[in-house]
Amino acid sequence: MNYSGSTNSNSVLKDTTLLVVRVFIGFAMLSHGFPKLQMLLDGKTDFFNFLGLGPQISLGLTVFAEFVCSILLILGLFSRVALGFLIFTMIIAGFVVHGTDPFEKQEMSLIYLSVYLMLMVFGVGKISVDYMIEKRKRANDW
Repeated sequence: MNYSGSTNSNSVLKDTTLLVVRVFIGFAMLSHGFPKLQMLLDGKTDFFNFLGLGPQISLGLTVFAEFVCSILLILGLFSRVALGFLIFTMIIAGFVVHGTDPFEKQEMSLIYLSVYLMLMVFGVGKISVDYMIEKRKRANDW
């Protein structure tokens, strides 16, 4: 396959790859966020207390990032904002919660962090709700 060809085929490949990465990483993070959502709904407060906000608020913010923002990422809706929350959460998980743990404990959050940073830099692609909204805004400007 020749990747040096037309820019249109490169764009389709790039946008499709960003979609696959976004959907995969979003569903993977949902598998971490859903148990925390169940903890929150059950009223459990055995959770890491970051920034001194209390375990219940910390759990709620983590659920928002790992569950709600993952759904937004999958859809490609408010992607940059969702990625901001996810990046912050993975920084806390990797460097604060597991900061003194061996690398094996930090590894997962750092992998998520690296993918979220990549998506923040390169964007989520044209196959997203964000792109459709932006495209509609530009069409209305004319």
